[in-house]
Amino acid sequence: MESARDLFIARGYARVTMNDIARTAGTALKTVYASVGTKTDILHRLIEIDMADSMCKKTVENLRDAADFATSIALVARGTRTDNERSRSTLDLLDASVASDDGARRTWEHVVSGYRAGLRASGEVMLGKGFLDPRYDLDGVTDRLWFCFGLSAWRTLIVECGWTYDEAERTLARQATFIFE
Repeated sequence: MESARDLFIARGYARVTMNDIARTAGTALKTVYASVGTKTDILHRLIEIDMADSMCKKTVENLRDAADFATSIALVARGTRTDNERSRSTLDLLDASVASDDGARRTWEHVVSGYRAGLRASGEVMLGKGFLDPRYDLDGVTDRLWFCFGLSAWRTLIVECGWTYDEAERTLARQATFIFE
């Protein structure tokens, strides 16, 4: 798995073959297939490993103890920042691979679905605690949280604009504060 991760990051997912993975790992190709499956299986497992340490559950738990809206937004900003920062190389790999590989695209869709589910759970707590105007329904809250804290928001500021994670976290939290007014 580590050999595959290193190769995917160095060369790009589409350019790595199963033979490359076996050679780098110092094992037979049949052993790679038998132990970890196809290239898509490997990518999916790498993502699962990264997502297993997600801050999502902890963020939702902390939201239950939040005293106000500002605290809840800060918690969501910190949780999504931690996940994006920790998984940056894997997210970069996926982002670069989705256009050239259907397996990578399906894995990306799985990641997005899980990420949005976490934001939805956060929004549900925020609504339940009365932190948000009752005119917002859960779908609208989820969409707004995705706009403010979704993968593309972080990628735009960190990768494309070259911001630090501290700058991005502060800005995205401020943006979320205004979008819910």
